[in-house]
Amino acid sequence: MRTSIALASLAAALLLSACRGPDREWMKVNQPYTAEEFRRDVADCTRGGSLDEACMKSRGWVSVTAPRTTKPQEPLRAPAGARPR
Repeated sequence: MRTSIALASLAAALLLSACRGPDREWMKVNQPYTAEEFRRDVADCTRGGSLDEACMKSRGWVSVTAPRTTKPQEPLRAPAGARPR
């Protein structure tokens, strides 16, 4: 019983990770393209489980979303000598 639950959980995790798309959105500017062309280029430019952005750009794709940052940005500080509000 435990083995079947473990296998089912593993299968569900694999399916969910396989359905995850790229972290960024891509488009071609002033060029027609198809979803099949995009899928082909993503497959060709994926190396080691991560998408090679230079490869996508060399094929004419432009990223339309900013990359996700893992480091939080520092809060803005008032200039030196400025009075608090």
